[in-house]
Amino acid sequence: MSTAYVLINSDLGKDIDIISKIKEIRQAEKDISFEIQCVYGVYDIIVKISSDESATVCKIVTNQIRKIENVQSTLTMVVIEEQE
Repeated sequence: MSTAYVLINSDLGKDIDIISKIKEIRQAEKDISFEIQCVYGVYDIIVKISSDESATVCKIVTNQIRKIENVQSTLTMVVIEEQE
């Protein structure tokens, strides 16, 4: 299972619009788990994405989430699946 946390900076007051767009992505994608939270601090939204395929997670972040209108920037942290 591949998991990534995506920290999102949004334009002021646009976090609800961005969350709505992410929920649309979640509904369109099969076999992917999304958790979405608004937060206080440096970032405005945190999204946890999990899938059996790491390429799918990367594709969603790069081709969909980062292209949502009013997303200023993102920071993606991919979870280390195994540590030796």
